Amino acid sequence: MGFSWARVGTWIVAGVIGLVYGVAGTIGQAAMWGAVPLGLVIAVIGAGALLLAVRNLTDDRWAALACGLGAMLATLVFSGRGPGGSIVVPAPADGQLSTGIVWTIAVPLLAAVIVGWPSHATRAAEPAEETTN
Repeated sequence: MGFSWARVGTWIVAGVIGLVYGVAGTIGQAAMWGAVPLGLVIAVIGAGALLLAVRNLTDDRWAALACGLGAMLATLVFSGRGPGGSIVVPAPADGQLSTGIVWTIAVPLLAAVIVGWPSHATRAAEPAEETTN
């Protein structure tokens, strides 16, 4: 694949989509349903599905990388302490599962696996061999 402005536009759109989902996942990952971290489960499944969809629909690992980098950037920005001192991802109590840390690690791992996964090899249809008796 050579350079084209359409590919650059695809990378930019994929990065913005990753940013938006990264913000949503970072905020939503803390939701609990009893003892089950339901927000984290949904955020990780959604991030994996988003990255896989971008990779498959664009057939471009660079677009999936842009989407993953956008999600990682949003996670990094929104996981820290804000300028006013507010914290979106609070630290858990001692001995509890830190869904924020799991989310922060899961996004780059998903991106690495999906971007690094081998492409589907498409072979040209070979003509059928003719058998003569």
